Amino acid sequence: GVEIIAAPESRGFLFGVPLALRMNVGFLPIRKPGKLPREVHKVEYALEYGTDSVEIHADAVQPGQKVLLVDDVLATGGTMAACCQLVEKMGGVVIGCAFLMELTFLGGREKLPDSRVIHLLEETD
Repeated sequence: GVEIIAAPESRGFLFGVPLALRMNVGFLPIRKPGKLPREVHKVEYALEYGTDSVEIHADAVQPGQKVLLVDDVLATGGTMAACCQLVEKMGGVVIGCAFLMELTFLGGREKLPDSRVIHLLEETD
């Protein structure tokens, strides 16, 4: 089962924290660069007009730890793909990516081929 919930800022926190509390597991914030106080691991990803990156504390994920990633919307998939890479880079196991809504017409699921994708709502056009 899930051992920890991870979510990118900021709207991912709105869903990830209550879910972690409900499941009685820890919560791991994934932040934009420069927001975390200790040593971090970082992954860059492409945007339509450049690049961005996400960071987590270097000691946040234990090797083999089962991580569920949570966010509000799956659109192009770039942010969540970077979050998956970050968790896996640290030795964690991404067991799924959960979203409130998936915008299927943007094709974000294709950037998450190795992850189980779960959504509650779907927008197809």
